[in-house]
Amino acid sequence: MRDVVYLDRLEQAEALLKPMRVEVLRRLAEPHSCTEVAKQLGQTPQRVYYHVKQLVAVGLAEQVSERRVRGINEGVYQAVARSYWLSPALVGRLGPRRSEDRLSLGYLLSLVEEVQADIANLDRTAPDLPSLGISGRVCLPEERRPEFLADLREAMQGLFEKYGGAEGSTFRVALVCYPAAQEPTAAPTTAPTTGPATGPSAPGPVADDGAESSNAPKHR
Repeated sequence: MRDVVYLDRLEQAEALLKPMRVEVLRRLAEPHSCTEVAKQLGQTPQRVYYHVKQLVAVGLAEQVSERRVRGINEGVYQAVARSYWLSPALVGRLGPRRSEDRLSLGYLLSLVEEVQADIANLDRTAPDLPSLGISGRVCLPEERRPEFLADLREAMQGLFEKYGGAEGSTFRVALVCYPAAQEPTAAPTTAPTTGPATGPSAPGPVADDGAESSNAPKHR
């Protein structure tokens, strides 16, 4: 199972539009048969099998083994990845880019899309995949923001000039800087109420969201 699959085909995105199908894919994080997933979701094996077929058809799940159960061949399926990225290219850019200004939000979003696509195309089976991720916070008054951004550009430009030769392995370096979201304040502590403690209610069966009706499949 891969860590990430980059979804850049429309049929892959369409396969995940049904909530029931997403629930099935979550259950397939570990190998399961359609019967096992059906019991977890409170659905019939036939409905789960329909959704699994759609996921397999677009490459989001795969059959990993098969076993004989009461005279029937029962397939065991697993999701192909632990997380899925939807490519912005599925929609595409609406209209021309208005600005090449590196201080604009549009430029930042374009850069993030390019980095996302680059990472998705890396060969994660390679034994040596050198990479580096750094994240931090900077707090400064508004009047010092231009100074900070100028220092940041100067520091990065110095690195590009120092290591920007034409020989050796090529690495892409991307730097982003944006306002950090405000952290939520802690809720005030309240005294516990009296009365019997109750646990979370058990989830009910997932509603059918359009699976085609069919007879029980010979191969599930």
